[in-house]
Amino acid sequence: MTTLTRALGVVAALMLSASACSGAAAPAGEGAAGPAAPPGRDDKLTVTVFSKFNDREYGVVTKALNKIKQRYPNVEVKHEGSQDDDKITQSIRGGNPPDVAISFYTDNLGAWCSNGSFQDLKPYIERDKVDLNQIPEAVRGYTEFAGKRCAMPMLADVYGLYYNTDLFAAAGLSAPPKNTTELFEYAKKLTQFNPDGSIKVAGFLPSMPFYANQAQYWAPNFGAAYFGPDGKSGLAGSPGWKAMFEFQRKLIDFYGGQAKVEQFKSGLGDEYSADQGFQRGKLAMSYDGEYRTAFIKDQAPGLHYATAPPPVLDARPDRYGGALVTGTIIAIPRGAKNPGAAWELVKQMTLDTDTLVELSNGLKNVPSTLASLRDPKLEVDPRFKTFLDLYGGGRLVPSPPTPIGDAHLKAVNDFAEKWQAGAVPDLDAGLKQVDARINDELAQKPGG
Repeated sequence: MTTLTRALGVVAALMLSASACSGAAAPAGEGAAGPAAPPGRDDKLTVTVFSKFNDREYGVVTKALNKIKQRYPNVEVKHEGSQDDDKITQSIRGGNPPDVAISFYTDNLGAWCSNGSFQDLKPYIERDKVDLNQIPEAVRGYTEFAGKRCAMPMLADVYGLYYNTDLFAAAGLSAPPKNTTELFEYAKKLTQFNPDGSIKVAGFLPSMPFYANQAQYWAPNFGAAYFGPDGKSGLAGSPGWKAMFEFQRKLIDFYGGQAKVEQFKSGLGDEYSADQGFQRGKLAMSYDGEYRTAFIKDQAPGLHYATAPPPVLDARPDRYGGALVTGTIIAIPRGAKNPGAAWELVKQMTLDTDTLVELSNGLKNVPSTLASLRDPKLEVDPRFKTFLDLYGGGRLVPSPPTPIGDAHLKAVNDFAEKWQAGAVPDLDAGLKQVDARINDELAQKPGG
């Protein structure tokens, strides 16, 4: 449990109590009656699922969802794709939620847990004697808040370093950088400039937020902490944030300033298009999730590349082999019409080894249980294995869930944009302003 979780536990409990006293309807399947019973084998019903999946990925997930018919032949699954977090929240507030909600992100989990939007799964877990130890501790941590487990991890995302092996060979480099000094020196060797001084190939792009260059993805590599022991924002008191932003500024200066970085960035394609910068050979090194291996296979099969753990601060070589972990979460919203059947579907999508392996093979995300990591049917090549090793290495770092959703992450990334543009003259003072902004959010919206 994170420091923030402990500090805000009382606040979250008070908000939940206030909600109950206000006359809000109790979530289906919760309360004195206990968890909802699973459907009978011959029961006919439809389970509605909201997710953000679309195109090819929608088909992979729909196939996995429909595996529930093996146990419940008369249960139909209505999978509505392209439903983002806002649509999930609106459906719950409007009293017409899906039975199952799937989110790509953990950012809003603290809010959903603390205000009761997602049901507490503890009664189901206890009834069915689910062993949560089959899921790594860090992953368990990002699917609960203030002691309330309101979601389960469906698949995980782990972030590492991608590097272009052709560009490495041309620069006389044979192995990936392991610390930030090496990352900077490699970036200088790998960068190519046009005759007019503009950037032709960037060794490592410092622009933030852009692609997976976001504060929350870089933070674990620098040991940057979000909150202090008192539960308040503590960026200004964390040496890791200062080191991270100083490293970013050093890279921007090397490229000739923010204007040249922005000019180069404007010529790169969308993150999920075939013109994505690393896939086109315009970025020699890039942070990204394991899912990028699937995009490269589909959109840039001729690209020669390898993967590695993200570089860490020189002073903390013991951190090497760790990485940010986040991932897809699945939950039962408040007011779900078929909570018993919904829980059976949640169990299948998060704990059934065959289902997780099929999803991982189709989506190229990391399967979330230790058993699925070891399953012989899991398709693994050396570049994907990097992320499996990071996941199973015991040094994963999740972003802390909060009752204000992703407001703290937005505050840090907004600051990063101003800092890299040279609009923040004093780093310490700037980070204190970010702390004040986040603490104001925590004070005003403790219930999310």
